[in-house]
Amino acid sequence: MRNILIAATAACAALSLAACESKTDKVAEKQADALEAQAAATPNEAEENALNAKADAIEQQAGNADGGATTANTPDTSLSK
Repeated sequence: MRNILIAATAACAALSLAACESKTDKVAEKQADALEAQAAATPNEAEENALNAKADAIEQQAGNADGGATTANTPDTSLSK
């Protein structure tokens, strides 16, 4: 159930940002989505958290690359918070 929720949240975030994403954002979102899918598939919680953290970092970096226009909208998929 948790994995479905994470995937659904990531999908909704991607759709909501699609209209205002730069090319850098789109590339980063694809990379982050792939990492989030890996995280959802692993039974190891530590690995899941690490993959989600890496996905968040990629999304944050892309947001900062375009002047921070989308940084505030970057979803936080960390389960440790």
